[in-house]
Amino acid sequence: MNRRPTLLAALALTAAAALTLSACGSDDDTPAKDKDTIAGADTGGKKSASPSTSAPAAADRPKIELPGDLSYTFDWPETGDKEKDAVLADSEQSIKAVDMAIVNQNPLDKAYLYYYEGEAAANTEEFIKAYVEAKARVTGAYSYYDADVQVTGGTAASFVYCEDQSKAFDMYLKDKKVNKTPVTRNSYVLYSTKLRKNEKGVWVVTELLSQRGSDKCQR
Repeated sequence: MNRRPTLLAALALTAAAALTLSACGSDDDTPAKDKDTIAGADTGGKKSASPSTSAPAAADRPKIELPGDLSYTFDWPETGDKEKDAVLADSEQSIKAVDMAIVNQNPLDKAYLYYYEGEAAANTEEFIKAYVEAKARVTGAYSYYDADVQVTGGTAASFVYCEDQSKAFDMYLKDKKVNKTPVTRNSYVLYSTKLRKNEKGVWVVTELLSQRGSDKCQR
């Protein structure tokens, strides 16, 4: 679905052109996101709203569990609009769900498939497979900012946002070696997604595009 730095780059490019491997401050795309030991998922500063009241109860959603050495900051303030805030909240979960699939080394993990469908699901599956084949994961901190969400007719949405991968790095599962790469403009990625509100009231990703090194996301 999105990001990562150096090792899986070649694999990811051939497997899913719409996705970028974890940028982790590298000039070329490589793996930077995978996971191991499972710990608290909701680390990092969170500002976005919880799902709207019309969305499924928490008990119906997949539980997201991630490694303790991986953290997220979502600098996505609430908009005050019920549907827009639901898009933001579900997007947070969709990002973490993909990472959990990489941690689990499972390209068909049910959690991310709860939040992705169609083209986005197919590309994300290939993206996760690249990590599995490379036997790698990422460690460190991811930051998300400059969110712009638009909702049309209550059931369709577009969402553009930035990701800072400057403090995230690739880790290879065999020896736990972390590949610390320098921060470059490619450490910052612009994402453009399309979503729809499904029958369960969940905002699912149907299309996902990314642009590494975007001027809009530079810090």
